[in-house]
Amino acid sequence: MIKVAVVFHSASGSTRQLAAAVAAGAATEPDVNVIQTEIAGADIRAGRFRNSKLLAQLTDADAIVFGSPTYMGSVSAQFKAFADASSEHWETQLWANKVAAGFTIGSNFSGDQLHTLQYLQILANQHGMLWAGLDIPGNYNTAGLNRLGAQSGVIAQSADGVLHETDLLTAHYLGRRVAQLSKRFAA
Repeated sequence: MIKVAVVFHSASGSTRQLAAAVAAGAATEPDVNVIQTEIAGADIRAGRFRNSKLLAQLTDADAIVFGSPTYMGSVSAQFKAFADASSEHWETQLWANKVAAGFTIGSNFSGDQLHTLQYLQILANQHGMLWAGLDIPGNYNTAGLNRLGAQSGVIAQSADGVLHETDLLTAHYLGRRVAQLSKRFAA
């Protein structure tokens, strides 16, 4: 059984919607167990992320998909606190050779969401993980997926909290892709 974890922070609920779509996509693959876990404000005390149970769940996973809203051109402070706390796993490379991917959302069409994806990719690379981007060019497949044209992962945009259906379908696609790649890699 392959385990795919989706770990994210959401302030307004938009990132949570994307996380649910990623998880649903991964769950479409047979023999895949999906863990969806949210970084909560209660996980951060005195500026540090403290949730050893969540970190243990991620260590046990075959793949980790990271998600954060884009704030001021990067991940949210809550996600950054989680990433900083993962350094203990980095030291021993506990997440090495897991498949990784990422998603983000911002209120502007060009609100530096690509930088957020690049941050998530660098985090995965520091952990020795294998990054899975999208394998579809923007708006060129028959379903019109990847509306905003990011190859590194899912970039979504919403100014009012209502997500574009195509962004949700692209997140679903990414989840399925991560599950398929994890199964292939495990074989």
